[in-house]
Amino acid sequence: MERRLAAILAADIVGYSRLMGSDEQGTLNAVKLCRAELVDPVIARCKGRIVKLTGDGILIEFSSIVNAVACASEIQETMAERNRAVESNRRIDFRIGIHLGDVLVEDGDIFGDGVNVAARLEAIAEPGGIALSATARDHVGTRLDLPFEDRGEHRLKNIERPVKVYAISPRRGLPLKVNEAALAAAREKHKQLVAVLPFTNMSGDPEQEYFSDGITEDIITDLSKISNLYVVARNTAFTYKGKSVQVKQVASELGVNFVLQGSVRKAGQRVRITGQLIDARNGAHLWADRFDRDLTDIFAIQDEITHAIVDQLKIKLLPEEKRAIANDPTNNVEAYTYYLRGRQFSHTWTRHYLLMARRMFSTAVALDPDYARAYAGIADCESALRDWHAGEYTLEGILSLTAKALALDPNLAEAHASRGLALHQDGRDVEALAEFEKALKLEPDLYEVNFHYGRFLFMQGKFEGAITFFTRASEIRPDDYLSPIHLMSACRSLGLQAERERWARIGIERAERALEDHPENAGPAHRGALALAHMGESERAKEWLKRAQAIDPDDIVAQYNIACVYALLDERETALDLLEALLPQSSCYQILWFKHDSDLDSVRDHPRFQAMLDAIEACSFPQEGYRVASE
Repeated sequence: MERRLAAILAADIVGYSRLMGSDEQGTLNAVKLCRAELVDPVIARCKGRIVKLTGDGILIEFSSIVNAVACASEIQETMAERNRAVESNRRIDFRIGIHLGDVLVEDGDIFGDGVNVAARLEAIAEPGGIALSATARDHVGTRLDLPFEDRGEHRLKNIERPVKVYAISPRRGLPLKVNEAALAAAREKHKQLVAVLPFTNMSGDPEQEYFSDGITEDIITDLSKISNLYVVARNTAFTYKGKSVQVKQVASELGVNFVLQGSVRKAGQRVRITGQLIDARNGAHLWADRFDRDLTDIFAIQDEITHAIVDQLKIKLLPEEKRAIANDPTNNVEAYTYYLRGRQFSHTWTRHYLLMARRMFSTAVALDPDYARAYAGIADCESALRDWHAGEYTLEGILSLTAKALALDPNLAEAHASRGLALHQDGRDVEALAEFEKALKLEPDLYEVNFHYGRFLFMQGKFEGAITFFTRASEIRPDDYLSPIHLMSACRSLGLQAERERWARIGIERAERALEDHPENAGPAHRGALALAHMGESERAKEWLKRAQAIDPDDIVAQYNIACVYALLDERETALDLLEALLPQSSCYQILWFKHDSDLDSVRDHPRFQAMLDAIEACSFPQEGYRVASE
């Protein structure tokens, strides 16, 4: 037997038995067409050799590990595009595993641990994703511009030693969007065009991501205040987070001439920040510096970076721009750190994390009683927490917090958005609308105002408008799994089947990632179950429901969404039992939500549901007797 070093790629089709069970001939035809049009040509271009085929799998050998990974990436990217036009229950999705190791060769077949490791890696890869060993990852190096994610060591079946695994995740969420109209207008006015890429967290602790992200966002905010600069929006720039990028390519994709890159290392009371401004047209470094300072100097460092960019691009600041840049939200670095952590926690929209976020914001206020953003953060948390604790957080108290924030900073978009949400919960929709519009005018790309405005319109049955703002919210934060879940229901209400399925796919992908990052969080489990129910995957939806119930069996929001799942699966009696059990525990604001929730359409004409609607009609906003939520 011949022995040689080889790059081995193992792939199989996700859910092949299910596909064959529902449409045997159609599945066989689809797989053949997929191979003929896509898989085989890519393998040939990457100089791979098909060793053998099974009904749902393929084993390929490459002499180059770079070619193997490039082949896998192209297959997965092209399949993602191809699947956009295919119904969710008929899609062909691959899992791929790759390893570099010794193989034994006999009669054209290959054997040995190298093959076994690749097969085991394929089994743990995500649908649409790639899992590869550290050996393979190390040999690829920087030759391919792909986002490798360290997944730690895994014990693989029948493999003696643990294997360190890297992953290339399936393409998630929405494609990169550049505001072409704003870019064209900026060019007409001869503005300098700049992108600030997410600063890399060099602290060696993933928990410090919130700090490096916060500094990046603040630099983007400061630069955006300068009239002669066009700065790429935060949500667009952050699509490059965690990726190894080529500056020239990034600049071309974003339509800019200059790119700012940097890194942050926070250790105790010291911080090191590096930055470099690159002219993408010729690759020249216009400016580079390193700041080793006390943590208390963080605001001065941000100002220095901003002014260095302004100086290098020869921009003259207007007096009001100088004042705006110099006006830091707080001068207390400890309060700033607590605020950033609170922002990170608040985005989950689940009880446990909202309570932690509220504590972070409250600590920030205790450290700096004039910190307007922190007051707005507390208000947002309390408005959300009313889903679970309606009696503990009064609307009067929340409105007082927003008034305090606006007294400190009348032009704070977050405070106007928070006030709009509280006014809406209080039934004062005309005033709420005015606050949302103010917030949008001040900061159109603020996540909170787009998300809250979407909910505001959804509850009024204005689904077209809700789709607009939920879509914006999902683009602003690529990790937002809440907006896609709302978008599914809004699209269903309007009969937009293809869009409904698209948002369901995005919702489940984002919920899966959120569960990987925070397995203790019930939110993505019960919301992901909703997405699976919309996709018609009843068994998986029920598995996710069980997971949500195991994590937090008393979560009222989860119980409502579980009822919605059963309604979508046409198990109406179960859905109605859950809704009736929840009704006595709910507040008016939350229970009014499901008057327009199309997830409940299968039970809407049932006498038991009609009786619940009568109770809803009797509910008025000042009362605090009811409290159900479709979140």
